[in-house]
Amino acid sequence: MEGNSRSVSSNQVGLHENLDKVVLRHLAQPFQKPYQQHTLDAFLKLEKQVEAANRPLIFDSCCGTGLSTAALAQLHPDALVVGTDKSAHRLTKHQAHFDQLGQNYLLLQVDLNDFWRLAVEAGWQLSHHYILYPNPWPKSRHLQRRWHGSAVFPFILKLGGQLELRSNWQTYLEEFQVALQLAGFQSQLNAYQTEQPITAFERKYQNSAQALWQLRCQLSS
Repeated sequence: MEGNSRSVSSNQVGLHENLDKVVLRHLAQPFQKPYQQHTLDAFLKLEKQVEAANRPLIFDSCCGTGLSTAALAQLHPDALVVGTDKSAHRLTKHQAHFDQLGQNYLLLQVDLNDFWRLAVEAGWQLSHHYILYPNPWPKSRHLQRRWHGSAVFPFILKLGGQLELRSNWQTYLEEFQVALQLAGFQSQLNAYQTEQPITAFERKYQNSAQALWQLRCQLSS
């Protein structure tokens, strides 16, 4: 199957000129924005489920329709995989891949700026954290909408575990790698291909002959 997805287009050449300054400011200053009620409610419900499951915890952030969440749950059968997305519309498109009684994943509609902070506040430590094909926000003026340029970036680090990002925009992951270095973490960035795409974007980009990239970082042992 062929695809017709366009490559990322940006008015930014190379790494953003303010990347270091923005990341260092966020690493030094606390993020204290009030929590949105819908995310707080979802988190309080999840807390009980996580406690009852008593399994290693994996986040599939920006999961879209949850296709990747189901695939990751198969890859990590002993874990509880939590897929999160801000769009209730995308999540309603999910089709369960397991019998409800046996599945080891769930999906939540949340604001990740709040959800990640709540997870850190609760003392959660992840075994893995996947952020697959996040919105690249390619316009130069949108640096702080990219996860590594946002005020919530330090909380991604505090969640620990093996962090993995994938993108069809190499610059996004190169910037994220620099942000990790500024925070004291080493990472591996490489080209990526798969015979079994686990997200709709991954399938579409590969079918459009776009180059894909993967960034991995061990945030905790």
